Amino acid sequence: MTIAERVDDVTEAGGRGAPRLPAWVSPSGVAVAFLSAAAYIGAVNPHNADHYPTCPSLWLTGYYCPGCGSLRATHDLVHGNLAGAWDMNPLFVIVVPWLAWRWIKWALAVTGHPVKTRPAPAWAIYALVGAIVGYWIARNVPMFAPYLAP
Repeated sequence: MTIAERVDDVTEAGGRGAPRLPAWVSPSGVAVAFLSAAAYIGAVNPHNADHYPTCPSLWLTGYYCPGCGSLRATHDLVHGNLAGAWDMNPLFVIVVPWLAWRWIKWALAVTGHPVKTRPAPAWAIYALVGAIVGYWIARNVPMFAPYLAP
């Protein structure tokens, strides 16, 4: 018998093992954290100076990172201003629905609903990283800066 099997036996028998939380606790905790952060950012306007710290990448290098403008985009999305959010960070506006879709799939999977999942192929991971790096470079090139800079 392995150590993992012994721990499972002790936990199932009500012994010294740590109690297991229900599966829905993790997605619920993420939802509460996300909604709390969105409510705070919606209430405290990042468009006003001195409410939030400067992006460390921008402060150290003077270049916009892929996340620059995300706080202002979140504030605009909370207030229903999609065009303002797009002006601050278009990549963020595209990623938010994808993250919501992935959270829904996760929540359904842990609550016992059948969800088809499979690992992403390597080319998709490379394409994603390439798109983020390309966006990072493009928003700091003077030709694209008027469209991509926050």
